[in-house]
Amino acid sequence: MNAQSSRSHSVFMLHLHGYNDDSGTTVSGALNLCDLAGSERLDRSGAGSDIRRLKETQAINKSLSCLGDVFNSLANGSPHVPYRNSKLTYLLQDCLSGDGKALMFVNLSPTIESSGESLCSLRFAQRVNQVELGKATKHVHYKSKK
Repeated sequence: MNAQSSRSHSVFMLHLHGYNDDSGTTVSGALNLCDLAGSERLDRSGAGSDIRRLKETQAINKSLSCLGDVFNSLANGSPHVPYRNSKLTYLLQDCLSGDGKALMFVNLSPTIESSGESLCSLRFAQRVNQVELGKATKHVHYKSKK
């Protein structure tokens, strides 16, 4: 396991607003950067004896599972997408709800011991790749003429 890992997700959200004096238009957008903790097998994590690490590992795995549920719902065109099942999916709702674009990088460990986790990560990425979010829309507001 990665001894330097913080074992948590990190989400950075940047909201931008621009105004054009000549045309009177306002444009707004958001950039979400997410560093997701990888799923962890309890037997490899060593969390079984440390209750704090056990709960942390379970919470990470639950939020990744909820993210997978969101992607499955989006891929199947389900009328209900379970964004509220975790804090992570709730935070990412705007960028995953068809109003934006998403790009995912998957980091894998080259070790034989991590091949199981690497395979799970690749399968997750394959499921995510099946999702069509739709066309990103511009958020432009025009100044009303009086």
